[in-house]
Order: sequence, then C-alpha cells, then structure tokens
Amino acid sequence: MSAAPSAPVRLLAAAAFFSAAALRVCDSLLPRFALEFERSAGEAGRLIVAFAVAYGLMQLLSGPLADRFGKQRLMTFALAGCGLTSTAAAFAGSFDTLLAWRALWGMAAAGIVPLSMAWIGDAVAYEARQATLARLLLGTLSGMVIGQLLGGLFAETALGWRGAFGVLSIGYWVVGGLLWRDAARTKTMRAPAASRRGISVVIAQPWARVVLLAVFIEGVFLLGALSYLPTYLHAREGLGLAAASAVAALYAVGGLVYAICARRVVGTLGEIRMAAAGGLLMATALAGLWLLPHWSAAAPLSVLLGFGTYLYHNTLQTHATQMAPEARGSAVSLFSFCLFAGQSVGVVAFGGTVDLHAYAALLLLPAVALAIVGAGFAALLRRRLSVAG
Repeated sequence: MSAAPSAPVRLLAAAAFFSAAALRVCDSLLPRFALEFERSAGEAGRLIVAFAVAYGLMQLLSGPLADRFGKQRLMTFALAGCGLTSTAAAFAGSFDTLLAWRALWGMAAAGIVPLSMAWIGDAVAYEARQATLARLLLGTLSGMVIGQLLGGLFAETALGWRGAFGVLSIGYWVVGGLLWRDAARTKTMRAPAASRRGISVVIAQPWARVVLLAVFIEGVFLLGALSYLPTYLHAREGLGLAAASAVAALYAVGGLVYAICARRVVGTLGEIRMAAAGGLLMATALAGLWLLPHWSAAAPLSVLLGFGTYLYHNTLQTHATQMAPEARGSAVSLFSFCLFAGQSVGVVAFGGTVDLHAYAALLLLPAVALAIVGAGFAALLRRRLSVAG
C-alpha cells in the first residue's frame, strides 16, 4: 500500500460528486413532481425511495463482484449506466415510467461511491487513508450541495426536472470517459485477491454488525427526515423552492467544513468524542429547525447539522473500511446498503408526517434518536478500545 496517485483520486471524487448530486437532486423537485404528476409530496417522495432502495439492494451484488472482478471495471460500467438511465429519465412521459428509470439509475449509481472507498482502502496505507477519504468526501458533499441547488434552480424554470437530469447525464459521460482513459494509461485500481464469501465474512464480525446497525439508524432518522427539509421550509416558512433548496444545501457546506479540517478534528477529539459530539450537534440543529424564530436562522442550523453529521458519519465510515480487509468491497458496499435502506424506511415514514403537516415529528423524533445513537456508539467504541488495549 502507498499514498494514492492524485489523478485517480480526483476522478474518484468527481464520480462521487455526480453520484451524490443524483441522490439529492429530487429533494428540491418534489413540489414540482407533485404538481406536474398530480401527486402529494409524500407520493412524489417515492422517486427518492426508488433510487435509494435500488441503490441499496444493488450493493449486495456490486461489492462482491468488485472484490472478484475489479473495482475499476465496475465503476466505469456504473458511470456509463448512470449516463444512460439519467438521460432516459429526462424523457419519461409518466410518473410510473420516471419511477422505473430512477430505480435503474439507483442500481447503476451503486457502483460509484462505495467502490471508491473500497479502492482507497485497498490502495492507500492506513496512516494516509483518512486524508484521502476526506478528499473523496469533498467530492461527495460538493455533489450534495450542487445537486440540491440544481434541483431547486431547475424547479422554477421551464426545463424543470428534465433539465436537471440532462445536466447530470453529461457529467456521467465525461467522468466515465476520463476514468476509463486513466485506467488504460496507468493500469491502476485493480482488485485484491478475490473473496467468494464477502458478505458472510463481514456479517460474521461482531463489530461490523454494530457499525452496520449504527449507519442504518442514521439513514432512517437523518437522511429520511433531511429529504423533506426543502419542503418543510417551503411550506412552513414560505420560502421559494430555490431559496429553500439553498438553505437546505448548507447542510453539505457544514460537511465540507468538516472535510477541510478533518485531520485537525480527528487529532483533537478522537473517534469516541467525535461520535458522541456528532449525535449531540445533529440533535441540537434539528430541534433548532423546529423552534425557528425566523427563516434566516435555518441557514446556520443547516451548517451545524452537516458538521455534526460528518463528525459522526466519518467515524462510522472509517470503521467500515476496516470491517473486513479481505473483502473490503463487500464490506463498504454492505455499509452503504444499510445507510440507504435506512433512508428508504425514513423517507416512507416521514412522508406521512409531511402530508399531515406534522413537522414536530419530522424534526424532533430524529433529534432524540440521533443523540441517543451517537452516545451509544461512542460508549460501545470506548468499550471495544479498552478491551483491545
């Protein structure tokens, strides 16, 4: 293992950018989908669910395949698949057709971010891995910001969601072509020795089960509720969709702040305090969004929510890359499966609260749950380290 070459990591970060943008682009478009297809906001949320469920289920296949046949090959095919499905989605003529293409899009996107993480775990020495993962995180979080803003901006134009999907399609083709060319020139990102029992190896580890449960709960109570934040700000505070999307997108700006100063934060706090503090900051931000004295207060609270999220999530992510080094593709893909399975459950559950305008449940229930899970994971991690020591 060595430090990763900068060119492949930049391309991995670019691929992660477009994958994350696809995940968040529909959040701001839900009112537009509801209007055009005569659906409620909760029903329109099925477009988020379809992507997340397909993305999550495909992890069960993409990780083991990558361990066996190579992460580079699967990633380039995944980017091409995203290019095809996003283009097709842009031309969908009905809600059901669009739903199907979003599901296929999610399946294709499953081979991008998790396999990027797994490749970094294979190719980069542990002492350099944290900084390299932070570079990948910058791409992911930038994609979340731009994806949400892109959806909000196109929501109020004549092109609408079709234009937003078209822009993402171009990005997939460009990055996929560059990654393919780089692979042909450098012959990098090959898979380690294959593991035919990838998922079973991961699940057999007791600590892996703790990490997977923790990230599932995060998906339910954070990503599930977060999907409706622009809709909440639009309905309760009267913001336009573009403005509501911009405020919600500041969540990812908080994550970017964390990624930039990750090395210092990790050295100062350590993993145990990062997990506990992350849960507490997420809870504080969500409770603050419910108690808004004025819509402008939502902006710093969104930043705080993002910063707290990645204090907690980056700790889980780091452990995910070490759950089963002999089957790292399977391990990281299973981690992503649990996150997005949790998101799917959360989007369905909180969609009902949005339709009923029960915004207290949308924000306060996740606040309590995330504070508890952050403290709980920190306690279990402390126990694990004390036993190992």
